[in-house]
Amino acid sequence: MLSPDLLYALRAMGHGNEIVLADANFPGESLGPTCIRADGSSASEVLKAVLSVMPLDIYVPDPALTMQVVGDPDARPEAVADFQKIINETADNPTQIQTLERFAFYERAGSAFAIVQTGERRLYGNIILKKGVIG
Repeated sequence: MLSPDLLYALRAMGHGNEIVLADANFPGESLGPTCIRADGSSASEVLKAVLSVMPLDIYVPDPALTMQVVGDPDARPEAVADFQKIINETADNPTQIQTLERFAFYERAGSAFAIVQTGERRLYGNIILKKGVIG
């Protein structure tokens, strides 16, 4: 699940850097950061694998962010509910996922260390993770 390119990015990231796990519809190649392809995997599978080796930042209130549903910011898509379950079960520091408006999410993703473009087909299957300290 963790390809050589993804492992390299996770190792190269420093505390506070962010990585985006994106669905198949996300504009990963055009936002600017390095885009790592994981077409054969779901975002949930990649999230679980990433959290098995990367700690979440404990010094910020929002180390995990997803995109709000356009027109219904309080909705919780299936993919996001799945992400929360994985964070609760896998993360070193389980946290509640926070949300960002669609274009704010794109802007934040544009300044991430890397984007992992998965084969996720569920809508809103995108999450930004902030790396914590490896102890």
